[in-house]
Amino acid sequence: MSTAGDVGNSAAGQGWLRQFQSNAKATLATLVRPARGAVPRPSPAQLAVGAVIAAAVVLAVMYLFDAWSVAQARRLPALLHDAARRFTDLGKSGWFLWPTGIVLLALAALDTPGMSRFSRGVLAAWAVRLGFIFTAIALPGLFVTVVKRLIGRARPFVMGDDVWAYAPFGWHAAYASFPSGHATTAFSALVAIGAIFPQARALMWIYAVLILLSRVVVTAHHPSDVIAGAIVGALGALLVRDWFAARRLGFTVGPGGSVHAMPGPSVRRIIKAVARRLHSA
Repeated sequence: MSTAGDVGNSAAGQGWLRQFQSNAKATLATLVRPARGAVPRPSPAQLAVGAVIAAAVVLAVMYLFDAWSVAQARRLPALLHDAARRFTDLGKSGWFLWPTGIVLLALAALDTPGMSRFSRGVLAAWAVRLGFIFTAIALPGLFVTVVKRLIGRARPFVMGDDVWAYAPFGWHAAYASFPSGHATTAFSALVAIGAIFPQARALMWIYAVLILLSRVVVTAHHPSDVIAGAIVGALGALLVRDWFAARRLGFTVGPGGSVHAMPGPSVRRIIKAVARRLHSA
């Protein structure tokens, strides 16, 4: 037999779920809303020149350094190999996507009409910023996850110094070397986090470069793989940034066309907003 308390708890739970769904739908609608301004984009000629330069760099590295790097990596001290193996896993996207996704879900659950306008604004501002970081890392990573398996380049530990071994469309992890997914994640995280938190750029550069080096040291990738991944990750994060900027979500476009992060609330303010929400619950 149901009690009044059970009925009340059920109603409260359903109300919370409806509010959560409403917040999630509103967030998605905001992300795909029409652009509110133009973000300057390179001309077709500039894009073509950039693509040719990037391809030339990757091919030059492929011819000059890929086979050489495999031989050199095998001669490195065992201690360095062990350190690289432990560090390289930090280049997986889950290290960024899981924490960011969980915080986004928590913000969606905490945001209710009963909160003050200021508190809701603080939560919304941080949701936009974290949503940008999540999207800027997830989309390039998803793209590379598909593309590298279609290309089917053999990893160095499979074919050694044979850098021209391919098995296209095989969808096998051992033949998913080009581009590097870890490098894509590292450089998309560098661009995304650096765009929101400029003070973290130096640390993120160190992290990204070390991830690239670690992938070569453990012979999971050739140098050309990590360079291609870095290009895709950085470019993908910049495209996501421009998408957000065009909709005035966390970014503004300056008079000269440069994109800048909007000033947002501090971490101290969001902690206070969350504390007030939990205290009133």
